[in-house]
Amino acid sequence: MATMPERVRITDVAPRDGLQNEPGFVPTASKAELVRAIAAAGVREVEVTSFVRPEWVPQLGDAAALCDLLAGHKPEGVRFSALVPNEKGLEGVLAANERAGMKLIDKVSVFAAASETFSRKNTNGSIAETIERFRPVVAGAQKHGLAVRGYVSCVVACPFEGPIEPFAVAAVATRLADLGIDEIDLGDTIGAGTGATFGRVLSTTLQALDEAHEWTDASRVTVHLHDTHGLAAECVRVALELGVRSFDGSVAGLGGCPFASTPERRAPGNISTEVLVREVERAGLRHDVDLEALGAAAALAQRLVSDSRLAEGSAS
Repeated sequence: MATMPERVRITDVAPRDGLQNEPGFVPTASKAELVRAIAAAGVREVEVTSFVRPEWVPQLGDAAALCDLLAGHKPEGVRFSALVPNEKGLEGVLAANERAGMKLIDKVSVFAAASETFSRKNTNGSIAETIERFRPVVAGAQKHGLAVRGYVSCVVACPFEGPIEPFAVAAVATRLADLGIDEIDLGDTIGAGTGATFGRVLSTTLQALDEAHEWTDASRVTVHLHDTHGLAAECVRVALELGVRSFDGSVAGLGGCPFASTPERRAPGNISTEVLVREVERAGLRHDVDLEALGAAAALAQRLVSDSRLAEGSAS
């Protein structure tokens, strides 16, 4: 009897990471439409928003309202996640779930960095201070049955410090795992990675997590790539060869980190979910995504972003 190919878990982060760097505001109802379109394409996990202070990321200041719109429309078998920077953000998630009368948000994500400079600019704290802030967030999430993802930014290079040593990434990932976090997400924030450099980071971190916590589940380490130089697909192939079975993508390649932008150049976008799915297929692995429906979701995302940019241009 033939065995089924391994399944790769794909998380689409377009509604959060894809929209947070847009100059204009995408209406809440349109965001809900995008989330539903991505889920309808067979993507089993969607990062829908971020519960941060609106003055920090005004594009996502409607997190509570978006969750209220999504309540009652969550497809079976789909998980929704949200980024939370602190206990206040977790309280927002718990309140949204309470209003929905269900576990609308299944997973919360916290974010650290492998670069001290990026950490201070992104979280107003050192790496150690940031991780310590997560302790009550992780405990609170677990108390309410929510999974926790820990992002590690700048795993290949930092826009301020340059190249980052792989052992520094592994150290941050291990410290997050020490808190009891369920999943580590390694982010090549500025898209600096090549197959070789990203492979070194990944292999070093996988080994460290295995030695410290016996992490052998391939879905507990996720890869989050930005396609600055067109090398993200190469990094996907390397990650698959190293046994990773969980990846982030963004329909239409939307996104980028606002803290990694410069006055001269906007931060690059994420690897598109469409490219990611095709790389999974080339590797002979399974996914649940309908590429035709995903194309429709990507077209919707492009239209929403285009409309928001036109509106922003008219307003200014």
